[in-house]
Amino acid sequence: MRIAPEAIEEAAKLLYIRALKILPDDIKEGFSQLVSTETDETAQSILATMVENIGVAERTENLLCQDTGIPIFNVEIGRNVELDGWALKQAIRRGTERATREHPLRSSVVHPITRQNEHTSCGAHVPVINLDFVEEERVLRLAMIPKGSGSENGSFLQMLIPADGLAGVKRFVIDAAMKAGGKVCPPTIMGIGIGGTSDLCMHLAKVAATRPLGSRCADEQGAALEVSLADAVNSLGIGPQGLGGDSTAFAVHVEVAATHITMNPVAVNIQCHSARRASATFTPDGVSIGF
Repeated sequence: MRIAPEAIEEAAKLLYIRALKILPDDIKEGFSQLVSTETDETAQSILATMVENIGVAERTENLLCQDTGIPIFNVEIGRNVELDGWALKQAIRRGTERATREHPLRSSVVHPITRQNEHTSCGAHVPVINLDFVEEERVLRLAMIPKGSGSENGSFLQMLIPADGLAGVKRFVIDAAMKAGGKVCPPTIMGIGIGGTSDLCMHLAKVAATRPLGSRCADEQGAALEVSLADAVNSLGIGPQGLGGDSTAFAVHVEVAATHITMNPVAVNIQCHSARRASATFTPDGVSIGF
């Protein structure tokens, strides 16, 4: 199966706009579950305002949040898919630029030293493009995640040692949740990466933070940790927008990787309540758009 760069470009453009305007169904269901269990009146009012904001944005085809974020594209390539890697990268970049200029969107991407904004949502190494390969035949998935700075600033990494044990992992995650407080626009999805190297660990945390609600860690120990950490985080009383309540997090998601015998890195990456994402799946039958 061969996919033309023009098709990738068009998909990248549409996914960026879609992600910014339409909240995935699992997040809407997450709001419904929080509303049904929240016991604090102020928190209930804040959750209701968030739900109304989502509805207004979608009805008026407006943005869910003014922060268009750092554009991240996760690409999964199946077997027997013919692609020019360089052309793929350039097509994603062109699609991002077109979405920003043609929609138009506010560009949130600047040079880290000069702070110059090219007004394309692009720059050095941005869009971020992550590649992975899957066993499925003749399929390519393009997932777009606009990662806003409010939640991205709630990122933490600690190089634990094996002697810290599971208690050290839990302590670090709870401390991170308390430090983030209301600055990350809760309720959130807390993504936890455990193991690997420092960079892989942080990447896993972001993968975890952007997983759909209701999904579980493939690792048995990781899945058990998701449940206990979610209970602990929601017992902190941080609540929606940090103003108190039971609804600090929709969920805590964990991803794990093998690591070195003398270390155990742990990373936290947080996704705000506007947990935006969109995806396109290319097969021989055409292109399907979803979340």
